[in-house]
Amino acid sequence: MKKGINIWSFAEGTSIKDSIAIAKKAGFDGIELSLNASGELGLESSDKDIRQIQAYLEDAQLEIAGLATGLYWDYAMTSEKEENRSKAIDICKKQLEAAAAFGVDAILVIPGAVGVDFIPGSEVVDYDKAYDRAQEAIAKLVPFAKSAGVAIAIENVWNKFLLSPLELRGFIDSFNSEFVGSYFDVGNVVHSGYPEQWVRILGHRIKKVHFKDYRREAGGLHGFVDLLAGDVDYPAVMKALQDIGYDNYVSAEMIPPYKHHSEQIIYNTSAAMDAILGRSSK
Repeated sequence: MKKGINIWSFAEGTSIKDSIAIAKKAGFDGIELSLNASGELGLESSDKDIRQIQAYLEDAQLEIAGLATGLYWDYAMTSEKEENRSKAIDICKKQLEAAAAFGVDAILVIPGAVGVDFIPGSEVVDYDKAYDRAQEAIAKLVPFAKSAGVAIAIENVWNKFLLSPLELRGFIDSFNSEFVGSYFDVGNVVHSGYPEQWVRILGHRIKKVHFKDYRREAGGLHGFVDLLAGDVDYPAVMKALQDIGYDNYVSAEMIPPYKHHSEQIIYNTSAAMDAILGRSSK
């Protein structure tokens, strides 16, 4: 497995170039980038912009571990508003296009939400309607994913949707396509389940993995802690990943960064991942 770090782990305002340099210095194999509404890598980014980022990666001898986006929280495939659903599909198409240019094999996709507690005022959608709308949207996107050679990897998040590994597995299998899979987030399931069980149930459908840790006793968003400081049974998770033959990127997503000396979280995370992956010299 390869060791990656998500760009959201860096202090707000850190440039892509600087994030790449820090990730390399900290010992990561790759960095997971994010498609934003605007900025260095945005919806309007040109081929030239992408080539510039590729040059940064090549200069640092760092790979791109994956391509995420936070835009699906603003534009959901399950929204009651047709214009939001249409925008979400357009975002995914741009994400697939950018990923293909970068040579990334899978993108992180949030297929919508029934409700989102941590976003005040977010709409609540009937579960059955959300399921049908998400299924319809992903079905429309499968041909684009196939053409790009990039898989749509659905992340398990706190969206009150696709709440069990069995349901997520069934949703993925309904498309009967190798270009739809799972972007499995280890930490996001700890409040209600066991990540090693999810890994075994999802199996070969897992395209990418996020490493996070979570302390159940704390609860809510405050439960997310540094790697190895929470309740994730990482030896069990690693065994499950090895058992299913997973050998792609595991990327740490550390949100939010430290308030002070924010760069230190990158180095601490790298060291923790070395221990988890069996790379430590100890």
